[in-house]
Amino acid sequence: MNNKSEDPNLWNDAAEAQKLMRERQQLDDGINGVKAMESQLNDNIELIELGEEEGDEAIVKEAEEALKALMAESGRRQVEAMLSGEADGNDTYVEVHSGAGGTESQDWANMLLRMYTRWAERQRFKVELLEVHDGEEAGIKSATILVKGHNAYGWLKTESGVHRLVRISPYDSNARRHTSFSSIWVYPVIDDSINIEINESDCRIDTYRSSGAGGQHVNTTDSAVRITHIPSGIVVQCQQERSQHKNKAKAWDMLRARLYEAELKKREDAANAEAASKSDIGWGHQIRSYVLQPYQMVKDLRTGVTSTAPDDVLDGDINPFMEAALAHRISGKPDVDVADVD
Repeated sequence: MNNKSEDPNLWNDAAEAQKLMRERQQLDDGINGVKAMESQLNDNIELIELGEEEGDEAIVKEAEEALKALMAESGRRQVEAMLSGEADGNDTYVEVHSGAGGTESQDWANMLLRMYTRWAERQRFKVELLEVHDGEEAGIKSATILVKGHNAYGWLKTESGVHRLVRISPYDSNARRHTSFSSIWVYPVIDDSINIEINESDCRIDTYRSSGAGGQHVNTTDSAVRITHIPSGIVVQCQQERSQHKNKAKAWDMLRARLYEAELKKREDAANAEAASKSDIGWGHQIRSYVLQPYQMVKDLRTGVTSTAPDDVLDGDINPFMEAALAHRISGKPDVDVADVD
């Protein structure tokens, strides 16, 4: 790797050079991270020994807290080590779609959009809103964001599926409990080195006016673009740019990415049909339940991981669910019995 990076001819191919330098930086970060953790471990063990010898409980407690944080960091790095899939290191698209139920489901879809945006911000990832279809009264019908960061797809890929919310509806004057559903679809951004052939005659391209919150930034022309891939039924859309040409180019990239993700899924199923059948989290499969009433609990139906702090979860604290789902996806252990979940 170092020899290649020092090759004077490296930058003759700028794209390949940038890819190599990113890989080198990632390896350096990994090696330096392990060395730093080893140093912190030794330092805190020595502090505990010193504090015990001198009877200084404050030092011992401080070092023990540091070791707990170090253990959490070790767990995070262990999970990242599992992100070795073909596209795990890539940026990713995240689509949110409201289910049947009108305003309730549209509000729930908006809550999920915020949850993933907040999660990405916690990870110091960059988030771009590519398209959004607002609900009639509140919330959204659908939205697509682009999450940019190392291993963004690897972290988010297990979030695809149906998410269920149970709560007292703020839109129901009788304060009744409602159940709402929204779906998430995650697929990786792919670069030009991955060849995905698309026959344009298999696609239908529609243009429409961008939707938004209103004001001076509303686009009054039909610049938004929707592409439907007829053989697969896949639909992508983009309204981020004010130019129809740019939105169309972005939509084609999204379609290539969706078709690539579908191919990855086929390969995974073929490689391990039994495990894939147990861990299938595609469209129409409920993966997580968020109960706000009559009690408070978020439960992953694949792994059994729970949280009694749904407000924190909805504010982006979803790493424990992701980590367990990644481990489950690799191990192929049986799912939790959904019948036991309220």
